[in-house]
Amino acid sequence: MTAAYPADALKAHPSNDYPAYNSTARRHPSRPLVPLAHTLSELTGPVYGHDDVTAAEADLTTRHAGEPLGERIIVAGRVLDEDGRPVPHTLVEIWQANAAGRYIHLNDQHPAPLDPNFTGAGRIVTDAEGRYRFVSIKPGAYPWRNHHNAWRPAHIHFSLFGPSFLTRLVTQMYFPGDPLFAFDPIFNSITDEKARARTVSAFDLDLTQPEWALGYRFDIVLRGRNATPVEDPHHD
Repeated sequence: MTAAYPADALKAHPSNDYPAYNSTARRHPSRPLVPLAHTLSELTGPVYGHDDVTAAEADLTTRHAGEPLGERIIVAGRVLDEDGRPVPHTLVEIWQANAAGRYIHLNDQHPAPLDPNFTGAGRIVTDAEGRYRFVSIKPGAYPWRNHHNAWRPAHIHFSLFGPSFLTRLVTQMYFPGDPLFAFDPIFNSITDEKARARTVSAFDLDLTQPEWALGYRFDIVLRGRNATPVEDPHHD
């Protein structure tokens, strides 16, 4: 992963100021950006957690004394470059709400139940073919007060780390056919329809495990014309 992206890839990224998403008014820079040269330490390190990741961290359903409530799912895919080549040894982290649409976070006071058997976070390092695989629970939709009767579609947050802090990318994965897509400013801030579709996973019957869990395929393309839209800090 690199910190530079071709112009056609940047067109797919949402604007930092998107009025329908209210909090962008406070989050985006209000003055021209000042370019700063990257230091050697920023470009070469540190490496975040690649070496101490265990296989158990990829299964979010077995981390506690009991099984979590909700629909068990398998989410798998590949991390690829713009030419379709695998990107191995990429640290992939996920975090999500539980089946009732609630995060384990002090700021989340949504009146939905917490699940003592579900923390909602996991990580894995991609193999030589750029592959990853998580077992989790399908997250629920939740209200977020951006506008009247605002609900977020079910989604899973993805964070990818390359060899240094500057090579971190963050995106969201959605589920196919969600009726909330049309009403969600975050999803629709990606104004290119084809790029927006690249944030939606695909149901995969081959990945589905009989009588146990549905499978969803989500490949992540790091850059180029078919890049997966990410929360990108390199444009205004």
